[in-house]
Amino acid sequence: STNIKMDIFKFHIKIIKQLGYNFYNPINLNKDFDISRKHKIILLTVDDAFKSFYLEAWPYLRENKIPFILFVSTQPVGKRGYMTWEQIKEVEKENFAFIGNHSHSHEYLIDYSFNKFKKDIDRSINTFEKKIGYNPIFFSYPFGEYNLAQKKFIQKNFKYSFGQNSGVIDINKDIYELPRFPINEKYGDLDRFKFLVDLLPLQYQSIIPNDKFIIKEANNPPVMKIKFFKDQENIHKINCYSNNGDDWSKTETFINDNILNLKFKEKFNFRRGRVNCSLKDDSGWRWLGIQFTFKN
Repeated sequence: STNIKMDIFKFHIKIIKQLGYNFYNPINLNKDFDISRKHKIILLTVDDAFKSFYLEAWPYLRENKIPFILFVSTQPVGKRGYMTWEQIKEVEKENFAFIGNHSHSHEYLIDYSFNKFKKDIDRSINTFEKKIGYNPIFFSYPFGEYNLAQKKFIQKNFKYSFGQNSGVIDINKDIYELPRFPINEKYGDLDRFKFLVDLLPLQYQSIIPNDKFIIKEANNPPVMKIKFFKDQENIHKINCYSNNGDDWSKTETFINDNILNLKFKEKFNFRRGRVNCSLKDDSGWRWLGIQFTFKN
């Protein structure tokens, strides 16, 4: 669920290059995010700082100078199966390699009280400052889970944060809910990868509910609305699927003005509820993914 085999990873890199896409150095996010782009750029992110990354992927990335963000949870560093601080500092000194904060404990932080959550993040910040001299500007939510109060705290301490909802980053995405496509042994086959790399952003103004943590049984399934921009084209072509009930199924939708309303037939039985919406227009396939977390 978290790994990709090295030979498949190399095939992925080859596909990206064959399609003519460049890799994005995240140091440019600060000056580039508000610029509307006409060309796709690929940002590589890696979670958890496993030792296998250092032994297998790092030499290849270093040789080819492929930019990436390595998200590190501070508590496991140096333990069996994880990179050491010396190895992290070796990676971090390269101008194409960036470190991100992935919390201290990498526990299910959404289950924590706010004070306990704050202590975990503060401890990670203090550890980074002690070990590498600064706290990274990038954050990745463990398991892609967060509530609104936690997100607001992350906003005060980081410039960007990434979830685990699928999608393509565009000028209108929330910089504290940036989407990523998971590429692992389960979801890393080459045909799927070729499809994902060619996807375009499905832009929107806002999503209701704003808080992606659903704690009341009465709110499962949630009342969900996606507000698009005025006169945005092709939204009538959108199809949405979700994992409500026991499996993935098509979700009933209807449009009122520029608002897409989703009607789920059943409650979400999984801890992490996912909704994926797509449409095809003259430019290609567009994609939008949302993840909710439900309290059991």
